[in-house]
Formats: sequence, C-alpha cells, structure tokens
Amino acid sequence: MAKIAMKTPLVEMDGDEMTRIIWQQIKDICILPFVDLKTEYFDLGLVNRDKTGDQVTKDSAVRTKELGVAVKCATITPNAQRMTEYNLTQMWKSPNGTIRAMLDGTVFRAPIMVKGISPFVSCWKKPITIARHAYGDVYRDTEYRVEEPARAELVITYKDGRSEKQTIFEFEDGGIVEGLYNTDKSISAFARSCFNYALDVKQSLWFATKDTISKTYDHRFKDIFQEIYDNEYKDKFEASGIEYFYTLIDDAVARVMRSEGGFVWALKNYDGDVMSDMLASACGSLAMMTSVLVSPDGKYEYEAAHGTVTRHYYRYLKGEQTSTNPMATLFAWTGALRKRAQLDGLTDLEEFADKLERASIDTIESGTITGDLNSLLDVPDKHVVTTEEFLKAVASRI
Repeated sequence: MAKIAMKTPLVEMDGDEMTRIIWQQIKDICILPFVDLKTEYFDLGLVNRDKTGDQVTKDSAVRTKELGVAVKCATITPNAQRMTEYNLTQMWKSPNGTIRAMLDGTVFRAPIMVKGISPFVSCWKKPITIARHAYGDVYRDTEYRVEEPARAELVITYKDGRSEKQTIFEFEDGGIVEGLYNTDKSISAFARSCFNYALDVKQSLWFATKDTISKTYDHRFKDIFQEIYDNEYKDKFEASGIEYFYTLIDDAVARVMRSEGGFVWALKNYDGDVMSDMLASACGSLAMMTSVLVSPDGKYEYEAAHGTVTRHYYRYLKGEQTSTNPMATLFAWTGALRKRAQLDGLTDLEEFADKLERASIDTIESGTITGDLNSLLDVPDKHVVTTEEFLKAVASRI
C-alpha cells in the first residue's frame, strides 16, 4: 500500500520519560506504516533543554509560528528533586508555559468520550471544552518569602517618571507575597480565540472569573470579552444560533455540574488548569483528554494534557512491561495531522486521522484497554494489555 503523502512538515516536539517511549511507539506502530511522515524534530527532553539553555524550546515555538502546526510530547517541569536527579544547571521553567507565552495562545481541552465509560456527573451527555488562557497570571508571577516584619508595596512607574503606590500588606512577622500581571493585548487575543473556536464548533461560549472580589484584575477580563463580543461577534453568534454569556465562576461551576455539556467554558490560566483536570478525572482519566493550543493568528500546537507518567517510566527502566494509556498522546498526533491536512488540502491525510481516532475508540469499546480504564469501562469480556499491545490492536483496525 502506498503511504499517504504530506506537503508541509509538522513541528515535532519530543518529551520525557514514559511519554517519550510511547511517542516513538505511536509513530512506529500507528503512523509510519501508513503515512510518509514529514516533521521538523526538536528534542524538548529535559536533558537537551538543560544542554541548550532552554533555547530548543524557544526555537520550537518560533518554528511553530512559521509552519503553523506542531505536536508536542509531555515534558518535565523540574522541581528541586529533578534538579538533583538530572544534574541540571538551573530549575527551568515549564516548556508549555514558554511556548504558550510565545504563541500567545489559548488551550482548548475536551474529554475523549467512549461508550462504556460514563462520566461521574450523570447528566453530562456531551463533551465540555475548557478554554484556558495561556499567558501570565501565576505562571509568570514574581513572589517573595518575607522573613521578618516588613511592608509589601505595589509600585507602578510610568515612562514619564510618574509613579503610583499601594500598600499590599504590613507584615508583623514572616509570610509570603506574590505579584501577578496580564496585558490587554493577551486578554483580547484570548477572547478572540475563544469566540472563533466557539463559532468553528458551533457551541455556546461561557466565560467565568471572580470579578466581585478582583474588581480591577478579573473585571478587566470581563470587560474586554464583552467589548469584543458586542463589537465583533454578536451578529455572528446570533446567526449561528449560539450564545455568549459571562457569569461568576461560582455560578459557572454550579451550572456545569447540572448541564448536559456541549459548550465551551473559557477560564483564566489557573482556573483552566484546575478545571480541565477536574473535567478529565470526572470523565474517566487525564489520559482521555485532548489538548490544543490555538494562537489568535491561527497557529496550532497539539499535546497531551497529562504529565510524563514517571512511575511507569521507573518500572520501564527495570525492564517491566507497562500498561500506560496512550490515548491523549495518540490524539495529539491525529489532531496535528488533521489540521495539517486541512491547511494543505490533503483529504486522504485528514481521513487517516479520523480513522486512527475511530480505531482507537473502537479498540477501547471492544474491551481491549490499558490498566487505568479497567475499573471504569463497563463492557463484557474486557482485558488489560500493555501499551504496545494496545497500539498494535489499534493499528490492526486501520
């Protein structure tokens, strides 16, 4: 059988630990036998990020801007323990955070729903997509440990020399203080990405913050969303039969828990991080979640929403077989291949991505599963297999 041809390469960002192993297995078993795969490879494994002073991460983001579509493996964001384990020169920042900041994108995450795995929230019938702002806030904060009595102040100094100052807190003893920021430009890009995505999938858009408490910071998000909607998107939404509305995050959570799903829920950076994990767990597993970063100018970076599965990697290093769920990483590849196909007008490549996703879902629904789904899947005659066996079962269906 002739392999499916590609015109333009994908940006391929390799990663760490068990997901790095699965990354290669997916390519070898499910993609390379069928596709004449073209990628530009960047090794974002922690060892290479340290070796290059994290320049490789920045280079991969720049190339994503140029080629338009990337696929990324899960990577380690090091802590103190990782500093020692990998003998790092410094505690590098999250590569996801770096890439998101450079693309100024929004992360859209949605569960992979299959028959036989019912969401823990019984009324959920359709996937809920989390739209997570991917710039600033706590992920680009400045923070201090206050060791003794002190006054913490917020000082804004303008280019003409004017300054404004507010006291944050008078510490009588030790404590902590943190400074956050965001920009009108990034919030506007977030809003437009969310509105465009909602129109693409023809689903209503919710946006939620805590503007009653954060009367300047969160309220700015609310105002920018409303202004852009009123001036640019209101007529388009009404013509599509979908709606946009803002509500407090407290109210949004209550609404989500009694909804049937089928909408896009836009959230600030940290809120989106937490709620996407909640949504994934409520639908079965973090490994059953799609994730795509979309920039306001139409660049796409597909990734898994989970970590590097360290526990399984240590078992793998001992020569043990593991049953790690590859679905999120598999769907990162199919998402990137499909988007590349759509941009390049390659119908056969787009159909292949659809078939690969269908084959993976059919494999699970037939009862062939990885260990994490054993207690979740309600079908007769299910059996747990290794990651490699699962991928071979998927490939056989193609």
